[in-house]
Amino acid sequence: MSRARTFADLATASEAGNLGQTNLIINGDMSVAQRGTSSTSDGYYTVDRWNIYGSTTGITQSQQSLTSGSPYEAGFNNFARMENTSASSSANAYVQFQQPVEAQFIANSGWNFKSSSSFVTLSFWARSSLQGTYFVFLQSQDGTGYIRAKDFALSADTWTKVSLTFEGNSNLTVNDDNGAGLLVTIVPHYGTTFTGSGGNASTTTWYTISNNKYLPTDFAQNWSNTASATFDITGCQLELGEVATPFKHETFGDNLARCRRYFQQYNATNAYTRFALGVAYDGSTIAAPLNLPVQMRAAPTFGSSGNFDSFPDTIDLDTFSVQHATADMVEFRAVDSGNALTTNRPYIIRSDNDTSAKIQFISEL
Repeated sequence: MSRARTFADLATASEAGNLGQTNLIINGDMSVAQRGTSSTSDGYYTVDRWNIYGSTTGITQSQQSLTSGSPYEAGFNNFARMENTSASSSANAYVQFQQPVEAQFIANSGWNFKSSSSFVTLSFWARSSLQGTYFVFLQSQDGTGYIRAKDFALSADTWTKVSLTFEGNSNLTVNDDNGAGLLVTIVPHYGTTFTGSGGNASTTTWYTISNNKYLPTDFAQNWSNTASATFDITGCQLELGEVATPFKHETFGDNLARCRRYFQQYNATNAYTRFALGVAYDGSTIAAPLNLPVQMRAAPTFGSSGNFDSFPDTIDLDTFSVQHATADMVEFRAVDSGNALTTNRPYIIRSDNDTSAKIQFISEL
């Protein structure tokens, strides 16, 4: 399919109202990566809102560019990749892409999650270096946790559009709050500790976990024990209804703003980037209030890396902490262990000859 044909289809979908459908997945096109484009750590380290994890096996997670292929022709320029860098045959191995969806977004989506005749549909593009059958599951987070799993098949090194529909269930609880309501998990591999008979796991109904069995069958292809295996996803959308509509493309700015509800990072743009203006309330501490440009899910924690100093006086700043925080305002404090600050003097907090310095505000689920 050509890009021109894709955009024509998108125009038709827009006229039919399809682009008005809400995507409950954030950053489904994998275009935002505030933290960086590659990491060997587990968790939130590359594409925003995606917790990418490998246990007992080493992985490199990354944001990759698309320049050809079916997802590119469908309007996607990026994908998330997991690559196996340390193979493991352990029964306890597992690797997954996971996004927690905020409970109030599920509760107010229009999905009657307690009804078996009300549906949501998850669609995405996937590619694996190994041919085989893989799994996706939804997992409720409020009340008693329930899982609904489905499988899908991939040919080796071939992009495949996956579309899976999930019905509601009377046992589900989703609170109307800002906690995690539903986990969406795409699974390249779970070891036999977490799969197979001996529990309640099924591909036909919602179930609770028993005997640690998350999925009903073992993975015939052992992705975790295959050196340099890769698994890629993009175009992930969770929407109301039984049919996958065309992906709801949005501007990069709108996507970034939705991501910043959970994480905000500000990077040095030169050796002496100015991050904040504060006042020294004693000889060792600068208090710097900041109004956050996007309201966060909850009061954030603070993170930083790199070298910082104050201006004027050029005094090294050693540690940072959050003193007061709300969802839209933070007062963070910068400490000079040498006690050389002048009380009540205004100071600019800046990077100290360090183009890699950064500060972070974190409110992930």
